[in-house]
Amino acid sequence: MTQSLATRQVRTALLAVVFICFMTGLAWASVPLYRMFCQVTGLNGTTQRGERAPGAVNAQVRVDFDANVSARLPWVFKPENSHEVVDVGARDMVFFTATNRSTRPVTGTATFNVTPAQAGKYFTKIECFCFTQQTLQPGETQRMPVIFFVDPKMLADTDAKDIETITLSYTFYPVDSGKAAS
Repeated sequence: MTQSLATRQVRTALLAVVFICFMTGLAWASVPLYRMFCQVTGLNGTTQRGERAPGAVNAQVRVDFDANVSARLPWVFKPENSHEVVDVGARDMVFFTATNRSTRPVTGTATFNVTPAQAGKYFTKIECFCFTQQTLQPGETQRMPVIFFVDPKMLADTDAKDIETITLSYTFYPVDSGKAAS
């Protein structure tokens, strides 16, 4: 009986170690897995990345542009135009400008989302300043493009086909000089 008790205790200890290792690995991988899940599904307004637009269809949608800056980043950031009416399926390009108001070089990174959330999986960026960090010298103003399209598949989605306005929103945050951006 003592041998079976010892065997059960060893088995329980091994299972506990495996469980702890699994949970640690899951916690470590949760952020990249969640990011990948959001990109695939468009969850919470996460946009898609693409290489080329499929071509215009006979429909249009208004796209509003929103720009925000963290209080810790000494930049002025805004869209050149507050909105555009775009042809669904057609490639479009808009510009945002950022100005560094400080007396030192500052690096920022932009997060983004699309509302309503149902439009996220149909809003596809081909090129965006948000894909990389941006460094502005003291007093420098930079013009930053976004090339995108709205996928015509949105018109067949019962949850998204009646969307008339999509808002593309960015928020710039400072990048800690000692840390890499995630």
